[in-house]
Amino acid sequence: MQITKAGEYGVLGLIALARRPVGEVVMIDLLCEEEAIPKSFLGKIFQSLAKAGIVRSARGSGGGFGLSRPAAEITTLEIIEAIEGPIALQRCLETDADCEHIGGCALCTLLSEAQDRIKEVFSGTSLADLASRHLPNGLVQQARERSRIPLKAAEDPSLVPVELVPDPVFPEAND
Repeated sequence: MQITKAGEYGVLGLIALARRPVGEVVMIDLLCEEEAIPKSFLGKIFQSLAKAGIVRSARGSGGGFGLSRPAAEITTLEIIEAIEGPIALQRCLETDADCEHIGGCALCTLLSEAQDRIKEVFSGTSLADLASRHLPNGLVQQARERSRIPLKAAEDPSLVPVELVPDPVFPEAND
């Protein structure tokens, strides 16, 4: 099993949405900018999330997307399965499995156990949990770009000269 770009972008887009007050509707452009996600791709993903009842959409001026319920009530498992379909590590673990070894295969038993643990982790992690520990990718990239612009102390009055003091504990760091 591998989470696709659609799954990744969907989760990131929802995290960006979860950072807003409950009930707020946001244009998809803003979410894409914050997380550095292609707009056309996230639009399609959010259509799937709307069908699953995770987001709601509003058309017209002031339109956009909003969460259909509080982020703490939306699990990562629900999001991933809305985008990717049911999680199945092996074909024998799919709901309509047509496996000749079903019921007596040690590998199927092991994979079933692993799948159950993955689902447990995903279902035990809410969108609010993810949002609380996530830094917006687009904003991180913007900060990185800004840090590459050389500034001279004379051009920026907020910069204060710093005097470097020798380190007595680690003298090699003074070189």
